[in-house]
Amino acid sequence: MVKNRDLKPQDIGRPGEQLTKLGKLMELPAPYDDPDMEPPLTEPKDSWKEKHCASLDGYIGIDTLTRPQTKKEEEEFVKKFLSGLEKIFSDETNRNFIQPLLLSFEYCAKCNTCSEACHVYQASGKNEIYRPIFRSEVLRKIAKKYFTKSGKILGRFVGADINVNWETIARLGELAYRCNLCRRCAQTCPLGLDNALLAREIRKIFSQEMGIAPKPLHEKGTMLQLKTGSTTGITKPALLDMIEFIEEEIEEKTGKKIKIPIDKKGADILLVHNAGEFMSWPENPAAFAILFEEAGLDWTLSSEMMGYDNVNYGIWYDDLQAKKIALQQFKVAKDLGVNRIVIGECGHAHKAAAVSMDRIVTGEDNIPRESFLPILWDLVKTKKLKLDPSKNNFPVTLHDPCNVVRMMGVVQPQRNILKAICPQFREMTPHGVHNYCCGGGSGFAIMNYMNFPEFRNKVSSRMKFKQILDAFQDTVKDPGIPKYVCAPCSNCKGTMRDLLEYYGATEKFNIHYGGLVELTVNALVDIKNPFLEFLQE
Repeated sequence: MVKNRDLKPQDIGRPGEQLTKLGKLMELPAPYDDPDMEPPLTEPKDSWKEKHCASLDGYIGIDTLTRPQTKKEEEEFVKKFLSGLEKIFSDETNRNFIQPLLLSFEYCAKCNTCSEACHVYQASGKNEIYRPIFRSEVLRKIAKKYFTKSGKILGRFVGADINVNWETIARLGELAYRCNLCRRCAQTCPLGLDNALLAREIRKIFSQEMGIAPKPLHEKGTMLQLKTGSTTGITKPALLDMIEFIEEEIEEKTGKKIKIPIDKKGADILLVHNAGEFMSWPENPAAFAILFEEAGLDWTLSSEMMGYDNVNYGIWYDDLQAKKIALQQFKVAKDLGVNRIVIGECGHAHKAAAVSMDRIVTGEDNIPRESFLPILWDLVKTKKLKLDPSKNNFPVTLHDPCNVVRMMGVVQPQRNILKAICPQFREMTPHGVHNYCCGGGSGFAIMNYMNFPEFRNKVSSRMKFKQILDAFQDTVKDPGIPKYVCAPCSNCKGTMRDLLEYYGATEKFNIHYGGLVELTVNALVDIKNPFLEFLQE
């Protein structure tokens, strides 16, 4: 095994041995500066190594990527990848993303500014393979070798020095799933280049050309959603039962008898949630219903699966699947005749519906979409909601979902709300558009197979855990003081749930997580009992 600092992009083509191994990770602040506070790294099982590509770093990110049994299968695998690589550089087959792709592919100055911005690279102890430009350079070498005259003739003399085999491409595919696609690197790049886009294009080749994508994203995500209308697979009667349950919970907790509007024609707002909220955090859609009704907004939910579930996993790995989902979601809104779609607490839904689809779904198929955050701030600012901030008098910090702040530029409304309703609000460092990803972005939050959760909890989420601990340093060691990480995103909350459980932070230090709307409801003057569960104990 080559020492991590000595690894070069061309080494990814070396057969056999595991390229790299995680060593000393970025240090965490107190109380997790004690090594005994952190679970140790584990080794992958031999059965995983035999079947999958564990030869990159010992982790398996693509559960559907398996080793070929014959030389012919390996040759076909390489052929399909090269075919897909050629297509992403064609205006005919990739016109939506060809311009930013070419700019990022051709003009990198290799200054490594992006490395200092990358939470995965920093958290790993600066392991060479996690530099954003490492995977980009691998891609460049392969493209030069096969698609340029100089590369075919001169090879290593023009940077085309790479051995291309199953291991090379499988490792590159795995590397594309060591990136959260948070785009902090793009924001930092002095030339405005986007290494996260290159990582996503690699994923796209694997999916669109080779039929390979993680099961939670494709089979249990997109395909289930296209088949049943929802990533949860629940039926319409089950959804209606859930909504009835939420109405009962609202009345029991708050005394408010609310009838959630369903399939209301011509409403101003179609509110869309991540389906996971109904299953894991029903208090979130309940809080939205309380606030929207309290403010007298004209809104509705859809009982059609594609109308209530704002998930669109295609944006992480496959343009064609993303467009299929978006068209059906927009159709529900058009059939109801609403004025606009308002996106609830789901960061990737913000990106999918409000940003990415502007490139993919255009013309008459489009419909106005916006974030709930400016709307909620307006309700707070104009005092349409009567709030008592003393009810939230405990330490609160804010995690900024990447796709809300960096992709959409929605930064201030959530801060203004928290400053108005939380006396002990404190920022993470850095924050806003400079925030670090929770570590669950681009699908990581739901990739819970083999040993990948360890990579997420120990590496990709490590910087976020450090930020949380830093934000609460004055109270973190006092389990008598509840501490709240406000994460207005379903995927981020899923990551926080696993992260805090992995490190035992809730049990040991009373650190909790949840959304913004729940905090807002907790501050309502006319609700006597706490809405937040940890305050009810």
